[in-house]
Amino acid sequence: MIVPSLVAAGVLFISYLYRKLHYKRFRQYANFPQHPSSLLLGHLQVFDEFMKKLPPKAHADMAFAAMHEALGRPPVMLVDLRPVASPMVVVSNYEVAEQIVRTSDRFPYSPPKVPEIWKQLEHLAGPKSIISADGEEWKALRKHFNPGFAPSHLVKLLPSILDKAFLFLDHLDTYASTGEEFLLQRRATDLTFDIIGHVALDFDMDAQTAHPTEFMRRFSALILTYTTEHLDLPWWCTPWTELKRHWLTTWIRKTLREMIQQRYSEGRRGAGSRSILSMSLKDIDTLTPEIVDVTVDQLTSFLFAGHDTTSTLISYAFYELSRTPHALRAVRAELDQLFGPDSDPTAVRSGEELVHRMSYTMAVIKETLRLWPPGAASRMTKSGTGFTVTTPSTAGGGEFCLDGLLVYNVHSIIQRDPSVFGETANQFLPERWLNDTSKIPVGAWRGFERGPRNCIGQELATLEVRVLIALVARRYDFTKVGIGAPALDDDGKSEIGSNGQKKAVLGMYMTRKVTSKPVDGMKMKVKLA
Repeated sequence: MIVPSLVAAGVLFISYLYRKLHYKRFRQYANFPQHPSSLLLGHLQVFDEFMKKLPPKAHADMAFAAMHEALGRPPVMLVDLRPVASPMVVVSNYEVAEQIVRTSDRFPYSPPKVPEIWKQLEHLAGPKSIISADGEEWKALRKHFNPGFAPSHLVKLLPSILDKAFLFLDHLDTYASTGEEFLLQRRATDLTFDIIGHVALDFDMDAQTAHPTEFMRRFSALILTYTTEHLDLPWWCTPWTELKRHWLTTWIRKTLREMIQQRYSEGRRGAGSRSILSMSLKDIDTLTPEIVDVTVDQLTSFLFAGHDTTSTLISYAFYELSRTPHALRAVRAELDQLFGPDSDPTAVRSGEELVHRMSYTMAVIKETLRLWPPGAASRMTKSGTGFTVTTPSTAGGGEFCLDGLLVYNVHSIIQRDPSVFGETANQFLPERWLNDTSKIPVGAWRGFERGPRNCIGQELATLEVRVLIALVARRYDFTKVGIGAPALDDDGKSEIGSNGQKKAVLGMYMTRKVTSKPVDGMKMKVKLA
């Protein structure tokens, strides 16, 4: 009697599990556009098939883009990656993306970030980072640190930014004289580390020297622990990596605490610097351990985000200029007009205020971020919130409840939408930002994301890149090596396509190293122009 009862119970239990799984795979989100799903694997197999068609180490966003294209470019697309990850909605339409980041009575500062993502990066950004904080906690942090990133304050730091940039030029001069290949991404990373170290901490990282500071070496080592293919694995799958992160983080946070105490004491004596740290401490009467810890979280966030995305922007800006002759000529003409025909970079020092009048250069920056966004935006709401978006009528219309779903605004898809940017959606065309821009909806460009949670450091990032282009563009000619290298004709000259750009043997693409990066580190050669 016991055996038949156990068999019957087992059959009922298996039947229950089957119905539960069948509901989750085929009925729970059946109204969303999606590829055919598997009962056991969901879209994992489909995703894997698209990834296998991509070049080595390609970013997962490229697979999402290919899946989106194959599905007919719907405004939203469900990707069910359970049990590996939460079910995801890939957002590819700017109108939907705007609905997700806007404020509402329920989410006055837009929906919350995805906790599972930022928990993985806690060693880098800290447990109470402005990047991952929500609600009133985020509002207080943003208000507290906004003055340090204000344009009126950053302009006072231009001389120190120029000093760091001239070290970058020294390296380019060496590469130009030797003809040696080098990784532009690496050099740009060292530069932006030097700048954010000075701007945020009033501290010399010495990242561009042969002997970086110990702080710089350890912070770099911490970042490297996040750049392997094991990034998404739980800590117990990579215990030695987690132990190394803990050891490095402990040392870094201890050093930052000491630095905060020192800057606070200097400020009380009236000797505070113009750094973001010093400005954040000037109105604090009592420096409590809690304030110190929260400040450490923001400093690690600024150091990471402040060097990471800007270095990628620099790399791709010079890559695109190197393969787009008309754009490089336009940049050089603008610099000649503003700073005079002498291409000596020291001319920029005497015309610092002219950096803010580089309209074509700013268009280059904006177009680079459109084609090569270093990141994307992800949000997630709990079940029962009723968070719903409406897709545009031009795409068939429809309402979709996003409760419990990881919502992923994929900038690399949104910003290459042919329904917005036309036949030139995949082309580097800075002029699109100088002519009649009324045809481009504001929300279609999301280089620093939009809404109240946009990037606090966007003014600093664009200032750095404008300064660097002003110093570099007229003095050097870059040539891509390896992936993305120009195709040559029978005479050994670069082939120019119908779009006015040099054809490439193999197109450049992004890989994932915490954020999106050039797959080969942007390998270049450089010579004096």
